Amino acid sequence: MSKKKTPFFPAPALPCTGVETHAHLNSKQFAEDLEAVLQRAAAAGVAQLMQVFLHPTVYEAQKHLFAPHSNVYYLLGIHPTEADQYTPEAEAATARLMREEPRFRAIGEIGLDYYWKDQPADLQKQVFAAQLALAKACDMPVVIHCRDAEEDTLAMLLEHGFSGRPLLWHCFGGTAAFAQRVVEHGWHLSIPGPVTYPANTHLREAVAAIPLERLMVETDCPYLAPVPLRGQRNEPAYLGYTIQAMAEARGMDVAELWTTCGNNARRFFGLPELA
Repeated sequence: MSKKKTPFFPAPALPCTGVETHAHLNSKQFAEDLEAVLQRAAAAGVAQLMQVFLHPTVYEAQKHLFAPHSNVYYLLGIHPTEADQYTPEAEAATARLMREEPRFRAIGEIGLDYYWKDQPADLQKQVFAAQLALAKACDMPVVIHCRDAEEDTLAMLLEHGFSGRPLLWHCFGGTAAFAQRVVEHGWHLSIPGPVTYPANTHLREAVAAIPLERLMVETDCPYLAPVPLRGQRNEPAYLGYTIQAMAEARGMDVAELWTTCGNNARRFFGLPELA
């Protein structure tokens, strides 16, 4: 008889100073154990979390899941693979929520995705431009999704005057050279679980080169679980594996980097300081 696989594998213990900067905890993969996932995150050292909603109607339908958890804050944006869902009504609802709900801290994830062919590139660009304008109008940071579209994404950000504005390049997987192009505009980068994959030498080199004050960490859960959990459902409690690989790449103490990335995220998103 085969032994049933344990559903949770504790990551290295960390102080409760970290910030999960990008989670999709409203995903159906967490429908049965969301409360346990949030408890494990806290036990693993995650003090605050950024939950991503990909449409205002999704937020309205699922906000009750997070209402009791005051340490969970929100991002809201239309993903480029769903660009045709960006309507005048969605834009107005997003603007209203940014004004009225203090737990919203950024517009995102927004950007360009040429890997998936669901939406035409011209429509993606149109919607990206509209959401960049909305972020300016609301005076909010932006969180960028970019897949196989680095040059167009960078060009649009510069065209729309985002150099020097608060911007987080979510799920960064590029080279040290491209990271330098990002940070020279005053932007931040968030590192996901694939930094632990053996073949991703280029990403560990990028992590070593990125200025410490520009680094954050994320899961993008339920996707991109780190080694030794690759291929399984990801969750915030596994951030310890990711930060461990980042710390090794930089030759830093793990807890120090964890707290520093957390402080960077608190400043970027305007989260409360820890007591």
